[in-house]
Amino acid sequence: MRAFHLASTFILVILAHALKAQVVNIETVRMQSDTTGWMGSAGAGFSLDKNTTQIYNLTMEAHLQYKTKKDLWLLLGDNIFLKGGGEKLISNNFIHLRYNRKLNSWLRLEAFTQVQSNLVTQIKSRFLTGIGPRVKLIGSKKLKVYVASLVMYENEKESTKPIITHNDVRSSSYLSITYLPTSTVELTSTLFFQPLLKNIYDNRVFNQTSCRVRASKHFGMYMKWNYLHDRRPAGTAPKTTYNLSTGFDFQF
Repeated sequence: MRAFHLASTFILVILAHALKAQVVNIETVRMQSDTTGWMGSAGAGFSLDKNTTQIYNLTMEAHLQYKTKKDLWLLLGDNIFLKGGGEKLISNNFIHLRYNRKLNSWLRLEAFTQVQSNLVTQIKSRFLTGIGPRVKLIGSKKLKVYVASLVMYENEKESTKPIITHNDVRSSSYLSITYLPTSTVELTSTLFFQPLLKNIYDNRVFNQTSCRVRASKHFGMYMKWNYLHDRRPAGTAPKTTYNLSTGFDFQF
């Protein structure tokens, strides 16, 4: 019974968070605003479950954004920790920094760096850094469409024995569509394609579709659908994962 309880909790948390540190969808955290200055959001959660054993679950996330007329800085951090029966079941962490420079009305230059680890997907550590153009195809008040094609360097260590290390260069291309039917509803769908430059068949395909409804100036509710297919995942991690999640957020 104890094993079943731990396993069921483990699976539920995986479905909610395992995709998150694989491919970070910055489009869902870009705050749509015409004003300059600081903006951000933060959240935290803790749960303690005592049945046949004790299970601890801690989640913390923060997003900070600074915008000028031509520059946009984004800092995103996330930490997820689950421990049950004296064992660490999930440890998922990442920090993502991105810079966006407006060159003209339709062209931006993006650069980013990211550090992450994920016990579930058997990533001991992964360091990413990349740069490339971001093009605005449609920029109306209700509909925004962007495409981007970045080149990124990836250093990855798998949590296997012996530890396997990869040093690769990937393309990170995406198509992002944001629709704002009203002032309180925001629909966003982003499709990523990340192949190795030396072998296009070694690739990741990721889609995230989200709906956010603003309940007040600072509070909102959201629902997200995530799908990831990694043709060559780390270790024995599954090739395909997906999840549907919902929650609340606070913006300032």
